[in-house]
Amino acid sequence: MPAKSAPEERSAWIMLALAVIGYPAYLILLFNGAGAAGRPLAELPFAWPMIWTVLGSIGASIVLHAVFRVYTDLESNKRDERDRLIGRFADRTGQAFVIAGALGGLALAMLAAAPFWIANAIFLGFFCSAILGSIAKIAAYRGAFSRAW
Repeated sequence: MPAKSAPEERSAWIMLALAVIGYPAYLILLFNGAGAAGRPLAELPFAWPMIWTVLGSIGASIVLHAVFRVYTDLESNKRDERDRLIGRFADRTGQAFVIAGALGGLALAMLAAAPFWIANAIFLGFFCSAILGSIAKIAAYRGAFSRAW
């Protein structure tokens, strides 16, 4: 991450790092949790590992954003039209996985799948959305953005 990057680009780097770390952390909590050994996947207690992953990601995001805010000048924190367009582009790009995760969860619910599979399909969609949206935003800030998008 360059020292003179826009705050939205720094935010995208933070979100990308947290998403790349967050989902494997969830899987570690899930598979190493109490009572996980020898149980079928659909019977694993997934709610608390999922909640802790979300809360940990939110807390880490707040801390990292605060740290970067302290060590940057206030002039570089101003948003312009290009920042808004890039943000809109990245949000739309990442939302494809939110929709895919929601549709996957809906399909699993219609098939009467276990709550484990429904929740994990939606949860994976959120993480994939964060990863793809962050990559799209970083790529746009690195020169791969056109107003025609």
